[in-house]
Amino acid sequence: MILGLTFSTLLAASALADTHADRHIRIGVVDHYAPFSSFGKTGKPEGFEIDIATALCRQMKVECRFIKQDWTNVIPALLARQFDAIFASLSITEERKKLIAFSQRYYRTTSTFAVTRSSNIRDTSPQAMKGRLIGVVSDTVQAAYLDRVYKPAGASIRHYSSVPEQQYDLVRGRIDAILMDKLAVDEWLQKTEQGACCARGGEIRDPAIIGEGIGIGLRKEAPALKAEFDAALDALLANGTYQRINDKYFPFSVY
Repeated sequence: MILGLTFSTLLAASALADTHADRHIRIGVVDHYAPFSSFGKTGKPEGFEIDIATALCRQMKVECRFIKQDWTNVIPALLARQFDAIFASLSITEERKKLIAFSQRYYRTTSTFAVTRSSNIRDTSPQAMKGRLIGVVSDTVQAAYLDRVYKPAGASIRHYSSVPEQQYDLVRGRIDAILMDKLAVDEWLQKTEQGACCARGGEIRDPAIIGEGIGIGLRKEAPALKAEFDAALDALLANGTYQRINDKYFPFSVY
């Protein structure tokens, strides 16, 4: 009887261990957003956010499963339970907090314009961009900022569904400027042949619209998962893992 009970207990413990070992978290990511996330020739995800997510999952002792999602549907797909978390340079804003929850920030950046060198645009203030056509990806904090600040000042705004589309039109002179995350702009300008066309314009720093930093997007009904991610991020910051990943992609701290 004692042996039978011991065997049953061991069997149950083994089952629990297997359940924990097999636990995975589905993570929604976007493509074509170097250096944060993109899918290389092999089709495998790569970039700063991919490395951070992988390290967090390792710290949490779970498996990451990356799911590619287009930007405009990333929050609806999370709410529809197509994945469990978003790693897609998602700015923490009051507007988005009405829909989803966020982890603590895992990086911070500003927004900046990119303009063609041939345009000779030196001033990208709202007044100076009056009559200009500015491209931006829809449903981003940059789009919200342009619609709220630049459009009333007389600039025209053209919305795109992806970063490559707006960059393509800028290179061909179809628009006068684009507004993006500064780190992504710098990556494009400095490390791609296409980016040689253009230069960086002025920066925008407005937490009320641009946000409080970049966080992991989560469903509001998953507070335990948020707590796990926050604790894991604290551990990565403390043990040096975050800094090693940071240094792989940037010559300065993005935290």
